Amino acid sequence: MKDKVGLIIQTFTDAVVSVVETMAGVKTEPGRAFMKNAPTAKGDISGVIGMSSSNGCGRGSMSLTFTNESALGIVGRMIGEDFVEVNKDVVDAVGEMTNMVCGQGRKGMAEFGIVYSGAIPTVISGAGHTIRHVSASSVLAVPFQTEFGPVTVEICFG
Repeated sequence: MKDKVGLIIQTFTDAVVSVVETMAGVKTEPGRAFMKNAPTAKGDISGVIGMSSSNGCGRGSMSLTFTNESALGIVGRMIGEDFVEVNKDVVDAVGEMTNMVCGQGRKGMAEFGIVYSGAIPTVISGAGHTIRHVSASSVLAVPFQTEFGPVTVEICFG
């Protein structure tokens, strides 16, 4: 089981690096994965997406959280505009990056026999917002550093 957890962490880590670097041209350095114990987000704006196994027995969720600064910088680079505040375009882009990271992560998991379908992402914003993952299982988090500030991916499967 521990080997699968490591593979899942690596798959989602690779997905974040790939999406942020490909879509925005922003280098993304992953930090050390950790178990997250509190529902408070590690930033100001989060895309959250639910997942379920094909037989309906497994559920999971993934979130991608940005500080306001990292969201504005990464989305600005991605779209080619300068943003000074989080607006509808930034929210939409965070949702789309969440969807892409989740899709790449699920594709990677399928390669080692774990198949999940994804739902439509939602975006939550505001300092101190909480993320309620769809499973009561442990939440694994991986922090990333970019030139615009931190980004965190969280994954949870039950």
